[in-house]
Amino acid sequence: MDALFSPRSVSVIGYVPRKELLWLAAVFSGIVMCYAVYKIAGLMSLLCFDGYRKLKNMDKVEWKNRGFSTFHAIIVSSASLYLLLFSDLFKEDSRDQLVVNRTSTVSETILGVSIGYFLSDVAMIVWHFPALGGWEYVLHHGLSMFSIFLSLVSGQGQIYILMVLFSESTTPFVNLRWYLDIYGQKSSNLYICNGIFLFLGWLFARILLFIFFFAHMLIHFDQVKEIFDLGFYSLLLVAPVLAIMNLFWFWKIAKGLVKTLSKKRHRQ
Repeated sequence: MDALFSPRSVSVIGYVPRKELLWLAAVFSGIVMCYAVYKIAGLMSLLCFDGYRKLKNMDKVEWKNRGFSTFHAIIVSSASLYLLLFSDLFKEDSRDQLVVNRTSTVSETILGVSIGYFLSDVAMIVWHFPALGGWEYVLHHGLSMFSIFLSLVSGQGQIYILMVLFSESTTPFVNLRWYLDIYGQKSSNLYICNGIFLFLGWLFARILLFIFFFAHMLIHFDQVKEIFDLGFYSLLLVAPVLAIMNLFWFWKIAKGLVKTLSKKRHRQ
């Protein structure tokens, strides 16, 4: 274990209890957030959507599950965008620290909340397996939690974790697509528009952003090498795996969009 957290970088032990309490509170808040939104989504759907009552029980579960995944996506992608672009946390010359060593209370809170979300979501996926998703979702969530946890406890590489969390901005479009499908609106203009925005959003947030992610790592590789051993090798391995998964899903999204537009053109 000493070899994994080598002296050349950082030790993950010895943090003051206040930090640990912040992390635990953030993780717990993420779990509570998921539970609360899950319940609220069910109540609001009963009041606002007549077709909700007619859904199968498993479809109702997924409906509510996608409700809290959408809420989480909006929160973390907005916070990530602020921290990456509008705050001075990761600006090159704003601080004496290396970019890979910079952290803040806000960034740590967001990482903790995300761990709480991924714990909640993967628990539901496993409990209802495979109704809410296959092994690819379990793998995605597992890798995400592992990477976020390492970054949180070490205080390193948070700029890269936040870039990946910003890619959650595509989740509301994915969920809206499912909602429209289950509600029998696949032929609507809203479904087609959402598909176009999903394609463009995925291209920007999960393809082009990952290209920038790897370019940033390459340019700052002298700093990346200062990350503790386990975090360094995880960054080199996990990021490419997530990028490959994003490419695979992007191919499916593009294929689906082409199919939908073709059907629309034939109906006209």
